[in-house]
Amino acid sequence: MPRVPFQITAGELAGRFGLELRGGDPALAIEGVGTLSGAGPAQLSFLANPKYRAQLAQSSAGLVVMRGADAEGHAGAALVAADPYVAYARIAALFDRAPAADAGIHPSAVIDATAEVDPGAAVGPFVAIGAGSRVAAGARLGPGCVVGEDCEVGAGSVLVARVTLVRRVRLGRRVLVHPGAVLGADGFGIALDRSQGIEPYWVKVPQLGGVRVGDDCEIGANTTIDRGALEDTVLEHDVRLDNQIQIAHNVRVGAHTAMAGCVAVAGSTTIGRYCMIGGAAGIAGHLDICDRVVVTAMTLVTHSIREPGEYSSGTPLMDSRSWRRNAVRFKQLDALARRVGTPSKGEA
Repeated sequence: MPRVPFQITAGELAGRFGLELRGGDPALAIEGVGTLSGAGPAQLSFLANPKYRAQLAQSSAGLVVMRGADAEGHAGAALVAADPYVAYARIAALFDRAPAADAGIHPSAVIDATAEVDPGAAVGPFVAIGAGSRVAAGARLGPGCVVGEDCEVGAGSVLVARVTLVRRVRLGRRVLVHPGAVLGADGFGIALDRSQGIEPYWVKVPQLGGVRVGDDCEIGANTTIDRGALEDTVLEHDVRLDNQIQIAHNVRVGAHTAMAGCVAVAGSTTIGRYCMIGGAAGIAGHLDICDRVVVTAMTLVTHSIREPGEYSSGTPLMDSRSWRRNAVRFKQLDALARRVGTPSKGEA
């Protein structure tokens, strides 16, 4: 089915989203969105970052979402918003009009006799659904998805393609899972047995829990969320995970928390609500991170965080020659501190 063209007037946008239209014709038809530098007369753009303010005068966009202060003196049409980026996101969603999948089960899908698929769900080609699993109304399972034993896909949730729910995974309503994500694989549980009088041997610790994902979550491509060892690994509602993130067993992520790509969270750590974790940050296991914490990119978190705020670690970028010199000096810091009379932590 081809993409359906969509058009909406400036006045309709203002009314629908509670925005003020300044300096424009309410009948102006908007057919899409674009950047300030690339949008045309029938497109909407936005100005949220002051560093792009210089582009506004040269922009051909027919309508721009911006703050009231930025709209002062603007010759074109503006939609005034307290937060232009949020307003733009809501408006842009109107133009993301991919055709809805028809309800029904593709002939190539393989569904266990004990599974339950609502007639209003769409199950695509080469999907496999295991014993005791349930797929609710309006859910969409794209090509090649695997829903293992005792899983649940909530109403309106979408598994885009090649998503794997291994075992005991519960997805809430309107959860979006991007291609290649794996939920419910075994957590990394091993115990070293030294009792045999021979070379020590790893013993696998059974992973008996599951994964629970709340409503309105989004899980990025190739992200992995391990099932719990005993209790479940949990994402509360409205958690947003970028691509290639690792969430280990028994982690709990609070509502409205967002993580950028390549973050790794070790087992049994609890992360609070409204946290933001920057790209490639690492969080050690068995920690507690309180609500409203920002962890900047490439930070390694090795201890619990009890107070809201922004936290960073790591060494800033520098030229390689300077880095090599400084790396040598890192090893000399303790001796230097002793010479100047500053006690180390262990001596304090």
